[in-house]
Amino acid sequence: MSATEIPTEIPTEIITSMARAARDATRLLARATTAVKARAIRSAAAAIRARTPELLAANVADVDAARAAGISDALIDRLTLDVGRIEGIAHGLDTVAGLADPVGEVIKRWRQPNGLSFERVRVPLGVIGIIYESRPGVTADAAALCLMAGNACLLRGGSEAARSNRVLLDCVGHGLAQAGLPSAAVQMVPAGDRALVGAMLAAHGLIDVIIPRGGKGLVARVQAEARVPVLAHLDGINHVYVDASADAAQAVAVAVNSKLRRTAVCGAMETLLVDRAAAPALARAVLAGLADAGCQLRGDAGAQALDPRVAEASAADWDTEYLDAIASVAVVDGVGGAIAHIAAHGSAHTDAIVAEDARVAERFLAEVDSAIVLWNASTQYADGGEFGFGAEIGIATGRLHARGPVALEGLTTYKTLVRGHGQVRP
Repeated sequence: MSATEIPTEIPTEIITSMARAARDATRLLARATTAVKARAIRSAAAAIRARTPELLAANVADVDAARAAGISDALIDRLTLDVGRIEGIAHGLDTVAGLADPVGEVIKRWRQPNGLSFERVRVPLGVIGIIYESRPGVTADAAALCLMAGNACLLRGGSEAARSNRVLLDCVGHGLAQAGLPSAAVQMVPAGDRALVGAMLAAHGLIDVIIPRGGKGLVARVQAEARVPVLAHLDGINHVYVDASADAAQAVAVAVNSKLRRTAVCGAMETLLVDRAAAPALARAVLAGLADAGCQLRGDAGAQALDPRVAEASAADWDTEYLDAIASVAVVDGVGGAIAHIAAHGSAHTDAIVAEDARVAERFLAEVDSAIVLWNASTQYADGGEFGFGAEIGIATGRLHARGPVALEGLTTYKTLVRGHGQVRP
């Protein structure tokens, strides 16, 4: 079904039909070899490269329509493709195709005294629903990751990216056909009817997992309404803590990159924490680096005393995901104060420390309860590609199943195989 086609059937019937076809496809995917799955993904990558001019034209039309509709600059940035980003999408697919296939991996073997032997083996999750906004690259990334992990997927992209998504879906379909895999393995849910999202969320027994990628409103709705298990993060309220032991040049570089490399990504820093014991020159250098680069700063009294460009922060600032060139700044009492602030205001997504004192850094790594915790590195590394996963289907901040960038292993579960020779339980 076309990404922009407006359905006339009842939403529940549409999703039921698509999910059943997807479940049939999983049976064929379960028998597909690693080589066959890799061929499908590499063929999709080749098609994306070959159709770059067409994809660029479709994306320009999407961006123009989004601007006319008054969509925010942050979402426009996520929506926009250029030659470099398209090559990045294709390269990500090639990388996924070259990764080790998790399906069938033996996680653990053991034997009981009664002679029974056990194997815990990775298996696909099944049918995965991905609901996302603005980012057309998710279409290709999600399809590739789901396929390599043996899953079928139902993709529901935002209407603002419908033209771009249609081209990318065609490229994925080409890859499936080249490898002899069923087209129902990757399907696009029409973007013209919001009721279809509700039908996906209610499809218990048909869809095995829902993964939302988008703004807070979308993720909150998914988490509130879903009758299907959800892998998601709601906010990316990420922190960089600059310890008194930090190298000044390194602290400036990490803070500026964490905030300003791309302000609209979920791994962007939103709050800078500065050790009260830090030398004034160190603290001022970090604040000046951000302000000079065009970042608006909102801070507490301690931060305001360090740089006159720091405006007064409101209580809401500590809990705000700006997704813009704005950062809140707090002066804290050492690593303990930083850990306490993150526990009170963080979203368990990504937090970083800049420090030369290894004992301080190791305490931060151990006690900050976030999906990703970094030492002397930018929070913008919160990305599956940077983890060596090739691509990611999202960041999960929960504590069950998968956490952090969700890639191939996160798209599998396991079953236990038990082999005996006639044992019966007394």
